[in-house]
Amino acid sequence: MNFDKQNLNSAKLIHLYEALVRPRLIEEKMLILLRQNKISKWFSGIGQEAIAVGLTEALQPDEYILPMHRNLGVFTSRKMPFERLFAQWQGTMGGYTKGRDRSFHFGSNEYHIVGMISHLGPQNGVADGIALATKLKREKKVTAVFNGDGGTSEGDFHEAVNVAAVWDLPVIFVIENNGYGLSTPSNEQFRCKSFVDKAIGYGIEGIQVDGNNVLEVYNTISKLAGDIRKNPRPVLLECITFRMRGHEEASGTKYVPKELLEQWAKKDPVDNYEKYLLSEGILTEKKTETIRKKIKTEIESGLAIAFEETSPQPNTTQELQDVYAPFTHAIITPSSEKKSEKRFIDAISDGLRQSMERYNNLVLMGQDIAEYGGVFKITDGFVKQFGKDRVRNTPICESAILGAGLGLSIKGMKAMVEMQFADFVSEGITQIVNNLAKAHWRWGQPADVVVRMPTGAGTAAGPFHSQSNEAWFFHTPGLKIVYPSTPYDAKGLLCAAFEDPNPVMYFEHKLLYRSIKAEIPDDYYTLEIGKAKTVSTGTDLSIITYGMGVHWAKEILEGMPEVSADIIDLRTLLPWDTETVYESVKKTSRVIILHEDTLTGGIGAEISAWITEHCFTCLDAPVMRVASLDTPIPFASTLEQNFLPKGRLKNKIEDLLAF
Repeated sequence: MNFDKQNLNSAKLIHLYEALVRPRLIEEKMLILLRQNKISKWFSGIGQEAIAVGLTEALQPDEYILPMHRNLGVFTSRKMPFERLFAQWQGTMGGYTKGRDRSFHFGSNEYHIVGMISHLGPQNGVADGIALATKLKREKKVTAVFNGDGGTSEGDFHEAVNVAAVWDLPVIFVIENNGYGLSTPSNEQFRCKSFVDKAIGYGIEGIQVDGNNVLEVYNTISKLAGDIRKNPRPVLLECITFRMRGHEEASGTKYVPKELLEQWAKKDPVDNYEKYLLSEGILTEKKTETIRKKIKTEIESGLAIAFEETSPQPNTTQELQDVYAPFTHAIITPSSEKKSEKRFIDAISDGLRQSMERYNNLVLMGQDIAEYGGVFKITDGFVKQFGKDRVRNTPICESAILGAGLGLSIKGMKAMVEMQFADFVSEGITQIVNNLAKAHWRWGQPADVVVRMPTGAGTAAGPFHSQSNEAWFFHTPGLKIVYPSTPYDAKGLLCAAFEDPNPVMYFEHKLLYRSIKAEIPDDYYTLEIGKAKTVSTGTDLSIITYGMGVHWAKEILEGMPEVSADIIDLRTLLPWDTETVYESVKKTSRVIILHEDTLTGGIGAEISAWITEHCFTCLDAPVMRVASLDTPIPFASTLEQNFLPKGRLKNKIEDLLAF
């Protein structure tokens, strides 16, 4: 192994040595504790320390790094207190996730580190968002994100690199090429011989380094980062290395040929660098012993503090409170009484535009939303008013863009991501349910992202442009779900969604876009998220619904003048307004839950269960549901109308009243 110190002085060379030894000694201690059953799990990075250490030392302290399991050197080089790291691994309150997540699944804005989730790849989209924020703020910063060679097979990796290339984002995509994805060798993961070859396909630069040579890593990244700060662009950095231990300790390394382990053992990054410094007279045996002894003392001191902690004492109230970032919404009323007639689609556009005016840190992202104005023309004219930095056409990369929304939030910005159709959100489901929804509960990071979801049937658009998929997210703690049915609610709830620092799934029914209109305030205003609206009042039954169901209920009841009914428009599905529902059920004693989504597993099932549990003594009949057929949505108009529940509502009302 050839070391080139270039212009580094002895103090810096010794500093890099200490930075290398620190994670190695921690690892050796952790392996002992694992055998003693004092820790439960360990992912070893022995043999790969030079990459994490070299990169972290080369970047500025306030430049974000998104590491993975085997990058302990990132955390130690950023001087994170040992006792907090050890507490994190123990799952105690002194850690960064209050015992809610393990190992390196956490972030810390204080140290500019965003840890991974178990799904390989999503961290790359988040890195894009952080880099985008630094670019928009003209901070001249670099963001670095780690990947294992196996993880580069994930679609999230490809999407994020593509987005970074298109947007010239200052991201270093680090690939630790260690020959295996758990036990699967590289030749069963990909056909390319080198990852730098893949860079050509993205139209970006690819660089390969010896990942076991700390000076090569440090010097390469120092120069590269300096250049990227001046000329923002993504770079793919392939670090050739080897994982000397199993994927995690229980896995072992029996699948690795013995001669391969022996070959790489000779390339140990710590031993070889130490020998180099000794041979150059920069280090002495006595100095190395002093350094190691000091670090071991620090480790024991940190462990002593961490081991004093006991397992977290469950606090149900606190667990539930931390699902959402704290937020008290003060309702904003219009500043004047001026009103204009607006269609549903105009109300959404109005709320979006006024939110952009109110928040200069709000960025809109979506396919075709810039000059084209979106497929429904909701953002028509926005580029002229706000510029292309804030109104951004995206590649067809839903997952990367949703991840970028979280990255913007980490940097204190707001994001809106438009799904061209709600159906397409399945391409980004991991980012929504595992990153956006869990970020605050896991490590206290709000995800200030609104995901707009054009949804619903009635336009003969078939099974991939008409789905009602709100129930996909209804089961996910940490999300909020808004579903307006009128122009007034559409604007007020959209503005409220941008006020809220939590992730909001905002559903807007496509059939309502140009079919309904109303006089609504011209000024900016908000409505309370989580509060239902009583559309009409009656005594015979309650129809609990939302979205298009509100209009169906009104139309059917107009043809049944003998029926007196409450129509409750939920407006917000998560959290939903149990108080308003309870008061209506208590008054009428009969309930129909109506929604456009399919029957089985729909939101109506949960509301029905809640009513049965909490309002049983008020009921004079079973809670009944009316929903779409349990089939995909057909294309032909006649079949679509049969699929939808509107035609079955009248009979269900009659059945309920006759019970």
